[in-house]
Amino acid sequence: MAFSKFTLVLCFSCFLIASAIEVSYDERAITIDGKRRVLISGSIHYARSTAEMWPSLIKKAKEGGVDAIETYVFWNAHEPQRRQYDFSGNLDFIKFLKTIQNEGLYTVLRIGPYVCAEWNYGGFPLWLHNMPGIELRTNNDVFMNEMQNFTTLIVDMVKNEKLFASQGGNIILAQIENEYGNVISSYGAPGKAYIQWCANMAESQNIGVPWIMCQESDAPEPIINTCNGWYCDNFTPKPNKPKMWTENWTGWFKSWGGPDPLRTAEDLAFSVARFFQTGGTFQNYYMYHGGTNFGRTAGGPYITTTYDYNAPLDEYGNLNQPKYGHLKQLHDVLHLMEKTLTHGNITNMDYGNSIYGTTYTTETESSCFLANLNTSGDATVRLEGLEYTIPAWSVSILPDCYTEVYNTAKVNTQTTIMVNKADGDETYALEWTWRPEIIDNTILKGDGNIHANGLIDQKKANDVSDYLWYMTNLHLDEKDPILAGENLTLRVNATGHVLHGYVNGEYLGSQWAKYGVSHDALETPVKLSPGHNLISLLSATVGFANYGPWFDLVEAGILGPVELISYSGDEVIIKDLSAHNWIYKAGLHGFEKMYFHSDSQGSVSKWASDSVPVNRMMTWYKTTFKAPAGTDPVVVDLLGLGKGEAWVNGNSIGRYWPSYIADQSACSKEVCDYRGAYSDKKCTSKCGEPTQRWYHVPRSFLNDGDNTLVLFEEFGGNPLAVNFKTVSVGTACGNAYEGNTLELSCQGRPISAVKFANFGEPAGSCGAFQKGTCESKTDALSILQNECVGKETCSIDVSEEKFGGSDCGNSIKRLAVEVICRVPKLSHLIALGMPFWTCVIPDDAVSFIGKKLEYLVSRYF
Repeated sequence: MAFSKFTLVLCFSCFLIASAIEVSYDERAITIDGKRRVLISGSIHYARSTAEMWPSLIKKAKEGGVDAIETYVFWNAHEPQRRQYDFSGNLDFIKFLKTIQNEGLYTVLRIGPYVCAEWNYGGFPLWLHNMPGIELRTNNDVFMNEMQNFTTLIVDMVKNEKLFASQGGNIILAQIENEYGNVISSYGAPGKAYIQWCANMAESQNIGVPWIMCQESDAPEPIINTCNGWYCDNFTPKPNKPKMWTENWTGWFKSWGGPDPLRTAEDLAFSVARFFQTGGTFQNYYMYHGGTNFGRTAGGPYITTTYDYNAPLDEYGNLNQPKYGHLKQLHDVLHLMEKTLTHGNITNMDYGNSIYGTTYTTETESSCFLANLNTSGDATVRLEGLEYTIPAWSVSILPDCYTEVYNTAKVNTQTTIMVNKADGDETYALEWTWRPEIIDNTILKGDGNIHANGLIDQKKANDVSDYLWYMTNLHLDEKDPILAGENLTLRVNATGHVLHGYVNGEYLGSQWAKYGVSHDALETPVKLSPGHNLISLLSATVGFANYGPWFDLVEAGILGPVELISYSGDEVIIKDLSAHNWIYKAGLHGFEKMYFHSDSQGSVSKWASDSVPVNRMMTWYKTTFKAPAGTDPVVVDLLGLGKGEAWVNGNSIGRYWPSYIADQSACSKEVCDYRGAYSDKKCTSKCGEPTQRWYHVPRSFLNDGDNTLVLFEEFGGNPLAVNFKTVSVGTACGNAYEGNTLELSCQGRPISAVKFANFGEPAGSCGAFQKGTCESKTDALSILQNECVGKETCSIDVSEEKFGGSDCGNSIKRLAVEVICRVPKLSHLIALGMPFWTCVIPDDAVSFIGKKLEYLVSRYF
């Protein structure tokens, strides 16, 4: 028996040794067990989704051709108080890593622990800022000790679960620091010493896989330096290092007051193809799924709650088409070429006029890229005796240097238009109760728990809230010159976040600034009396700075001066209150004392249901609701509200600010054109509309029965129009070139109708297709109706064999299709010229359409 146990232990040890994965690199690629690899990675941040969403997100990433998932580790989320840790819920990063492993994908673990990421304070905990003698991201012992403590904690947690590839796990790369090369010059010699320390500290962790540093051209050996940006084809790594792209920005983040950014599928694919054409072998999308900035996690300042990032998977986890499908096809082609891309001899060809070719040749096969970098004119290229037409700003890929199988500008996958729908296409009014935020003790009594001579940076206060009260008592003698003057005003210099002013309990006004503005002032008339006066100022932050040299020193809150100004004749009289004794109180009474946002006992009493006020500042609202039927993602429409934070069943769904309208002048004047270099100022839209109207409510936040929504309304708004909807595919369009197969999908529900179909030279775009000057002789609409209606997915060969001859001559023909992915209304079907019985009703038709159609469903279906 003893021998049997020994044999079992010995064999298990052999299995562990055999299952270890060797990860290394050379000048061409990352190598896994000695094999050079072409690796496509995608960023998914565990903290920006929920544990219940992770399996679906990772599965869809794998189906999209992704080999690895890249994630940051968020220090301030995991260690909100020094040596007090949180790895629960959507912060259970070990569970997230195992979910990736279970799907058979690799992981790139970006420990940082500085992450930037548009995350509050760049991922640093606020207590770090307040440690005596500390300087962040430089050669400072206090900071480095804390950084090493957290890095070691994370590494040890991963090692204990045997998740590094060297242990048989799936983590093939780890990152230390983040984009330090962008700021290193500001830190001088201590910065260089710090980055060397980072490398030494990381290597001392003995994780058995390579470490990387992004945007650090002088990364110490043996660290691999990598590129971040919209384009990295011109990036040159250090000698003997592979060409790696850790952040290909799939779009851009949104800021309050800013428009919707868009990066087209054509341009994103162009950037990827150019990178691999020029020797790259590892590329990561930032983001592949952006997700949501729950709670107060958004940084910036002024970063929105949505972090959709125009990623291949949208904020809710739906496929963002055509980007998802167009990239999937590119990934499939690149993976087919892995051998030639990682081993082939490289020959570059300059055809002139910004036309470039590249051939990768091994002893047995060759692969070719043809790139046209012009922004307007198409080009004809001759290769091996054949001619190829390359559209402007595109790359054609010929895996065998003969057949073009992919061009970045030719999108042959569907475009999906998502819609927000209420159950049964109807909304219902919610019943609200309300409570005022208790502010009398601050605006009338000046009650607080911190005293200081002078104004303090808001980062020094309790980091459980955006809000900090600044209060000071002012005793004025009857003969005080400030009272003798005229037009007395109060001027407060703040930091570009939000400020509300009160004097002796009277509201004076509010001030806030646009994204990127570091300082602004509230200046308002004020009435003061001889004797005692109380000035109460409420500062509200909208995320702390997360990027730039010495970003940690960017002050927040009221910087001063705080001044009283009056005029006596030609004389200006100024009384500076900045050095006064100030009283501070952090947070909201309803949040920290009464727990109005939660389901605890303290939050259920003394809510009023009569005469629910609207447009009232500093007010709490509460309602109950039923979760929308089905499994589609849920959003809440907060249009009509001002600014604040929202909770569903005690879970924060983030800051809201629908009253902030996107700057009318920020949108692109020209039609969005994928051709030419992208920036966040290109292809913007939705100016003059709320920056963010819809807010994600994850299904895991919801109960089967009653659910509670709580709002804290800071500015004053109207909650009576708030309603919940689901996000689903409304319309799917295809615009595929001849010789391809077009797949149309309604992502889980049947195609209910075909609105448009034309084979030839159709014009327009999704939602506005028109017949062109030529078309097929066979009715394309009838073909699509017969093959697609009633199916969740249908595939169509785009060819003359399918659609018959045409009068288009020798031109390359296209198929344009628009299908409806929801059960349309009878009036809609009639408008399309279709009998309503051609519509297919899904199994949950009664809940989907509503009780009103029960009779029709039972009779006709």
